[in-house]
Amino acid sequence: MGKLVEVGKKDDLVSGKMKEVKIEGYDILLVRVADKYYAIDNRCPHFGGNLSKGRLEGTVVTCPLHGSQFDITNGRVIRWLKGSGVLSSVGKALKSPRSTTSYNIKVEDDKLLIEI
Repeated sequence: MGKLVEVGKKDDLVSGKMKEVKIEGYDILLVRVADKYYAIDNRCPHFGGNLSKGRLEGTVVTCPLHGSQFDITNGRVIRWLKGSGVLSSVGKALKSPRSTTSYNIKVEDDKLLIEI
């Protein structure tokens, strides 16, 4: 088990919203969906897009740069790059699909703790 680090209060995050937090050298995306909390790397593994600036639909976040999508519940790739054609094919060939890191998150009293 890693180290638990407080990243905020549970009521700081509204359901359906995302928040970028930087803690101990990590850039993490916090998300609340209903009464569940999730944490993944905030940077897209394709080209470093800031996922907190992307779009959240349910438990899927879309990178604002090239449209890659990730499941916030586990960090897995849903779609690697958006579109088709030569540019998309080249982009997919240069960097193969990679999941983003998912972090365990714990709610303790009113605190949000992430295991790093």
